Amino acid sequence: MTISDRAARARAAVDVVTAFFAQIQAAAGDPDALDFTFGNPHELALPGLTSAMQAQIEPRSVEWYAYKTSERLAQETVAVGLRTDLGLDFEPEDIAMTQGAFGALSLAFALLADAGDEVVIPVPGWFCYEPMLYAADLVPMRAALDPETFDLDLDAIENAITPRTRIVVVNSPANPTGRVYSEATWRSLADLLESASRRYGRRIWLVSDEPYRRIRFDGIDFVSPAAVYPWTVIDYSYGKVLLAPGQRLGYLALSPLIPNAERDELREALFPIGLAIGWGFPDAVMQYSVPALESVSLDLDELARKRDRLFGALDAAGVRLTRPEGTFYLWGEAPGGDAAAFCAALAERGVHVMPGTLFAQPHHFRMSLTATMDMIDRALPHLTDVAASLGATAR
Repeated sequence: MTISDRAARARAAVDVVTAFFAQIQAAAGDPDALDFTFGNPHELALPGLTSAMQAQIEPRSVEWYAYKTSERLAQETVAVGLRTDLGLDFEPEDIAMTQGAFGALSLAFALLADAGDEVVIPVPGWFCYEPMLYAADLVPMRAALDPETFDLDLDAIENAITPRTRIVVVNSPANPTGRVYSEATWRSLADLLESASRRYGRRIWLVSDEPYRRIRFDGIDFVSPAAVYPWTVIDYSYGKVLLAPGQRLGYLALSPLIPNAERDELREALFPIGLAIGWGFPDAVMQYSVPALESVSLDLDELARKRDRLFGALDAAGVRLTRPEGTFYLWGEAPGGDAAAFCAALAERGVHVMPGTLFAQPHHFRMSLTATMDMIDRALPHLTDVAASLGATAR
């Protein structure tokens, strides 16, 4: 075999995603296709995004487009935003600017874990955790969420922890389920991780994956585990709230509660490890734009209306759904119990949704709410007809 073993494992872990992406690309040329798969925009970019970048295009010095690490103004802006969002005393030195959440996660894995270490991940959860871990020569260990509520299952997490565990990954608001976890949940998890760390004589870190932190519905509160468990790092992506995943901008943030000696060591490692993983810093224009972008957001009220339109119609048609508290996804049980069959039947009608097989959940499906309201209205007759044909019963 030409490629490395870890490359082969990563490729195998992402094969189902690659195949699905190829299928969607094949339908991309159809102007009538209704695509609810990935969290891509279906309208022109937010004016605040384009104006922020345009304001930074013209160079103001000969070094404007020189190599960039973490720009100080970007770090300061993020620290202020985190203090506001989370009520914790973040400092600029706690922030490493990255190429989106992908870059922040890569930095966290390289910073905290050694080859062969185990990393506990949620299932269902983001389908890129496993291939990223394999590519980093780490071992993913699945911990199932509660099958009914999709809450964290602390027993499942505890059962997944071994003497080789170095990191537990959590995601709130959660992709694909839309769940937002409570402070009480984080406190119970913190107790579990503290106990396991003592038992094995090895610190277990928490990586809090928070790219949807600012996309929440119904005034629901958000508490980061970084406020409860000191040994936490946060990854974030601006691509979600800006609805611009092609503009790579994010960060990794160290919890201010990390003890000073360890926090200083981590701070000192952020730049050299960011360099070592492939110069993982955002491009110059994106970093210069951070102060303006902190206040730019997709329309959350309109997103809530889309959620309510889809949820209401599908629920009335007898489709069992999890009402999302955050993110821009709708997660539900496939009528008939077979996600692949449900999604294939919809695709024949030009409606594309994501089967739960990408999340190791073959009986579920996910829809992106980034579609337009017109797309939703056009798709609903097909969704309800196919649901009925596969056994859903209108309420």
